[in-house]
Amino acid sequence: MKIRDLLSAKLGFGTAPLGNMFRDIPEEEALATVNSAWDQGIRYFDTAPFYGAGLAELRLGEVLSKYPREEMIISTKVGRVIKNEIQDVSKRDLGEKGGLFQYGRQNEMINDYSHDATLRSIEDSLKRLKTDRIDIVWVHDVAQDFYGDEWLSKFESARTGAFRVLDGLRDQGVIKAWGLGVNRVEPIELTMNLEGAKPDGFLLAGRYSILDHDLALQRVMPMALKKGLGIVAGGAYSSGVLVGGSHFEYAPASAEILAKVAKIKEIADRYSVSMKSAGLQFSLANPATVAVIPGSSKPERIAEDKSALEAIVPKEFWQELRENHLVNPAAPLPVDQ
Repeated sequence: MKIRDLLSAKLGFGTAPLGNMFRDIPEEEALATVNSAWDQGIRYFDTAPFYGAGLAELRLGEVLSKYPREEMIISTKVGRVIKNEIQDVSKRDLGEKGGLFQYGRQNEMINDYSHDATLRSIEDSLKRLKTDRIDIVWVHDVAQDFYGDEWLSKFESARTGAFRVLDGLRDQGVIKAWGLGVNRVEPIELTMNLEGAKPDGFLLAGRYSILDHDLALQRVMPMALKKGLGIVAGGAYSSGVLVGGSHFEYAPASAEILAKVAKIKEIADRYSVSMKSAGLQFSLANPATVAVIPGSSKPERIAEDKSALEAIVPKEFWQELRENHLVNPAAPLPVDQ
């Protein structure tokens, strides 16, 4: 089933923060955040074994198991197997994302995109999520930011392993859809040009945001739209820097990024537009985007996200962004619709 047909709501919930990303989040706060998402009407939840070595899945499953399974869509990811053995988290090789989940569980994580590892990863996720099925499975992080020059060999492993497994599970009705969940444009572009693999859509994190969209606009969004493959946009807040945080792409933001944020905020303040509205509505304005999945670890943030998506933003705001070259001139904006 195409992602576009599966996801009817524009707003989902990304659970990376629930894996103790950047900080040690109290259990009560994490569970309250998931409950808040449900109370706000969110029914699409995205997670991954990578998020705190299974911690985000465990927390998500603890809450969602109380609600009717048929009312929600759950996506998780394959490419990493979580073992029972404990490891020194400082020794994990996470490419550019070192230390991202240093406060998560200390279980050993194995990067593996093979046939057997894909099936094991799904089986383990089902247990952690306390569910009998997963709707969407993303092949996770098979890209340069994690594997550097070795990413193409990892991609080939996924092509001959995970891709084929997920194609089969989808055709058998075990899952409803699959695709890649990555932070880079190139793996998606490559997958869309493959013969054989038949993904249903993609989760693109950070690369179609108001702060960073040029490459995706050129090389992913038009082709995805043409093929009917919906894009789920992750990282609309660019790791938090857009909405007052200090991180961009999971690392301290550069002076250039901070300056761009300041320019956008100056215009937003003049029109009484929240930066959350700017970020979410920009990502959704592209017709290839089917949903956005901002993450949070604080219950009150969920209502803010929903209000930001529904807010009326003056057309003049978008026009000024374009006139001041703060967005690509070819990027679709809500004012164009």
